Formats: sequence, structure tokens, C-alpha cells
Amino acid sequence: MPMPATLLHNQPIEQRIDALLALSRQHAEHFCSPGAWLSRQRYLAQHPTSIVVMKCMDGRIHIPYATRTPLGIITPFRNLGGIFDLGWPYLGELLTDTVMSATNAGRGTLLLITYHFSQGNPARGCAGFACDTQAAKAHAHAIALQAGELFGEDHQQVYPLVCGFETDSDALILHGQNDALLDIRQWVGKPSDSLSAQLQTVCSDMPADMRRDLLPLLEGNLAHVSELQGVKRTLDIEHREWAICIGRGFDFLHVPNTALIIGPYGPDLAEPIGTAAAIIEANMQAGRIPDDGFMLLASTPYHHSGVDRARAVLKSRFLSEFAEGVIRREHPALSQKMRCHTAVVHWPTRRLDAISTR
Repeated sequence: MPMPATLLHNQPIEQRIDALLALSRQHAEHFCSPGAWLSRQRYLAQHPTSIVVMKCMDGRIHIPYATRTPLGIITPFRNLGGIFDLGWPYLGELLTDTVMSATNAGRGTLLLITYHFSQGNPARGCAGFACDTQAAKAHAHAIALQAGELFGEDHQQVYPLVCGFETDSDALILHGQNDALLDIRQWVGKPSDSLSAQLQTVCSDMPADMRRDLLPLLEGNLAHVSELQGVKRTLDIEHREWAICIGRGFDFLHVPNTALIIGPYGPDLAEPIGTAAAIIEANMQAGRIPDDGFMLLASTPYHHSGVDRARAVLKSRFLSEFAEGVIRREHPALSQKMRCHTAVVHWPTRRLDAISTR
């Protein structure tokens, strides 16, 4: 990012968009570099468990950043409020394909099912659940039950783990067996080498190799949360997003609180798009971001040239036009400030290819 995110939020919309696109180019260059490739390969050799995170579109929820995990390791699924149903046809297919790909390579899958809340102010909680933390938590547990139905109740191949994310501190809270908790906030100032024993106590039925591969995320989160102790974070804990991203392929967005990211998984895309637009509008009205515009970015990943890329282009165009229509209908004043960008992502290189802007 050409400038710190806290400064970027105050720049004119053209500069913010240019910076975001520059970030995508920098990410692709880094992702393809020999050092980054070797780092990923080494990490995966040491920690082969496939880690999938189901989370809210909220820009404050950035698990790789909060756990200090190398980019390209965690597979995210995002939607309004972290609301999912594994019966949704497209979501079910994608998740099953992800699990089967790992299984065929001899790797288990750790499925982190997240909800989020603010300890300091309930009103900063999850908009998808009207800031009702208990409802968000109950939904996460319901997804975990569905995962058991889909992948096995013994949880030996796919382990569903409900995780809270406290946005004031960026701390993870793991929900284990018999209502046991591992709350990273309680470990600040304590030696991290004790986390392993506590994880085994809280998640005693988790396969040992998955516990081993989850531990670096917890250690990284503890280091991250500890570093934030005493730091004034008003601009980070409040919504400050200025971009709406719809589709998939946004792992270059490793700057928190910048974009609301909506996956194309559910049967009703209009609701999360409308909610995201309302958040952007509220950010402008509260003066947390300039009111000169916001970015709508649609993206679809592809692996191969030819039909695969052509289909990705069509999907991105549809998503862009659909989102634009929802915003114009539900937020007509805000829609006048919309900057639409449509793209596809060459997934093996993470290269973002622009299709159109308007």
C-alpha cells in the first residue's frame, strides 16, 4: 500500500482506488516471487492441514492479519454476518471441492466458523445479526452441526471449530468441547508455550495434527493482540470501509477495515449488497470516510485461458451489474458516488485483470 491505511482512508476516492489496485499488483508480484513461493511451500510442508475460514464480510475481520499467517494459506468464505447454509448449492459444491482437494492430497481440513462482536460497545457488533452476539454465536454452532452431517460426526477428517472474534482487540475465542473456551485475551502477558496444552484441553477431540497446525495461528494472534495493548484503535474498531467487493479472489486485500467482501454463495445476494451499501453510507455520514465516492469491485478467479477465463468474465459482469442495480434501487443517492470496476483474477498468479470501469 503506497501509504498507511489510516491515512489512505482520508484520501480522495481516485487515490484510494489507485492505491487498492496498486496493492493488487504488489500482491501478485510478491505471491509469484521465489521467496514467497518457497515460504508457502515450507509452511504447508510443516503445517499441511487445510484451513478454511467462514466469516462475515465485515472489513474488520481479517484472520490472516490478526493471526500473522502467511498469505495464501487460509481459504476464506465470506458473507453477511458469517451467515451460511451448507445446503446452498454453490457454497456446498465449493466447500466440498475444497475438502476433497485436501483429502486427496492426504490433508485434513480445519473449518473455522466465526462470529464477531465488540466488547466495548455492542452497537459495533455484527450488522448481519443486528448486533445480537448470542444469535451470531448460535448460528455458528448450527453451521458446525451441518459440517458434521456433511463430513462426519467424528470430526476426524474435517474439524468444525466455532471461533469468536472480538473486534476491539482482534482476539480469537475458541469454543471447544463442553462449553470450554480458549480466549486469547486471557493469555496476554503469559508465555505462549502454554497454549498447546490449553488447546489440547479445550479441543481434546481434535486430531493431533490439526492442533499442531492451529497452534501457529493462536500464537500469532496472541502476539498481535499483545502488540495492540494500549494502542488507541478508534479508527480500526469502528467501520471505516470505503469499498464493496463482490465475488471471489480478494486475498490481496490484506489491509483491514478497507472493504466489505461479499461471496457469491447464497440464494439472495441482494440482502448483503444492500447492507454493505448501508454501511458505506453510514461511514460517509459519520465522517469516517470522505463522501466523494466508493468503489464497487466485482471479481471472479479463473485457472486457465479459454473457456475458464471467458466464464469468469461473464460471472464478474453479472455480479457487477447485479450489485450496481441493487445499490441504485435501495440507495439511489449513494449510487451516484459509485465507481464500478469489473475484473477477473488469474488464480495461480493472483493477477487481477481489469475488464471494465465506469
